[in-house]
Amino acid sequence: MAATPRTFRDKRISLMAVSGVLAVVLGVAAVTLPVPYVIESPGPAINTIGELNGEPIIAVTGHESFPPTSGSLDLTTVHLTGGLPESQVNFFNVLTSWLTPSHTVYPAELMYAPGTSQDAINSENSAAMTGSQENATAAAMTAMGIDFESNLAVAMVPADGAASGILKPDDVLLTIDGKKITDLGVIQTALTDGKGAPVELEIRRNDAEQKLSLTPKLGDEGKYLLGVQIQNVFKFPFDVEITLSNIGGPSAGMIFALGIMDSLTPGDLTGGKKFAGTGTIDPEGKVGAIGGIAQKLVGARSTGADYFLAPAANCGDVVGNIPDGLQVIKVSTLTEAHDAVALIGSGKDGSGLPTCK
Repeated sequence: MAATPRTFRDKRISLMAVSGVLAVVLGVAAVTLPVPYVIESPGPAINTIGELNGEPIIAVTGHESFPPTSGSLDLTTVHLTGGLPESQVNFFNVLTSWLTPSHTVYPAELMYAPGTSQDAINSENSAAMTGSQENATAAAMTAMGIDFESNLAVAMVPADGAASGILKPDDVLLTIDGKKITDLGVIQTALTDGKGAPVELEIRRNDAEQKLSLTPKLGDEGKYLLGVQIQNVFKFPFDVEITLSNIGGPSAGMIFALGIMDSLTPGDLTGGKKFAGTGTIDPEGKVGAIGGIAQKLVGARSTGADYFLAPAANCGDVVGNIPDGLQVIKVSTLTEAHDAVALIGSGKDGSGLPTCK
């Protein structure tokens, strides 16, 4: 028996309804399913010469120190979301960030290697923060003429390297072929001059000095290598403790160094004014480039900073991203950064200080 026109119409309406629901479901799924992107957005700014939970962020013991009375030296941060199994974003998040000037979106593979976990990132950031704090202390003491002991030590020994089974992590490298190891260049020169011949090393392991012989291997770039990863180790004449949780990476080094110098110097370095900044620091006081400076500029201004200390190497990322009312001061060394803060903090005109153009 043939169906009536009404039955055909009912079937057609039902089919359209199912198709509509399916389209909505697929649309929602397309918007909400995880996508392989990382979103970079402004993070919090923290005053390094202030307090956290009632305790100073920078505390000096064993040496006279002077608590700051006003002003701020803010470290700036970037908030990263997405790209990891524990932190994922969807298309809606990405679309919103594309339309937000203070956000930047990157393909996940540009930020993280395949298989990277949040725990691995946290561990790496924590180690970088610890190294940054030690370098900041060394840089501050160097700038202030305070003597301290500095050595190179073994950070890691790859299993296939020349030092495998000979050197161990935390071994302090004292001499190579009778020459005192003051920096990495001394090691590199000895290996180049030796042309692959065994070198004699004097090390300190567990407070005991000993001599070892090691035959370097030729690396992929045509240079002879000890086959270890190197780190700086310091012995300071007094303790500088920096207490800060949930912040990682090396980019606060310069600001930490300024805060330490302020703590060790009578008077008020900032003059009550609000400074922020970013940049890595090495023990000699050189300021290095960092990532996410566009977001850090926004974060600094949103928390009231009037002045921002930016690494000269980041100037290409600074131009065009400076919030209204924020003066950016270009620096290459800790001394330049300190002098700029001291100038403005003393009430003098800082408008002529170098900036990014």
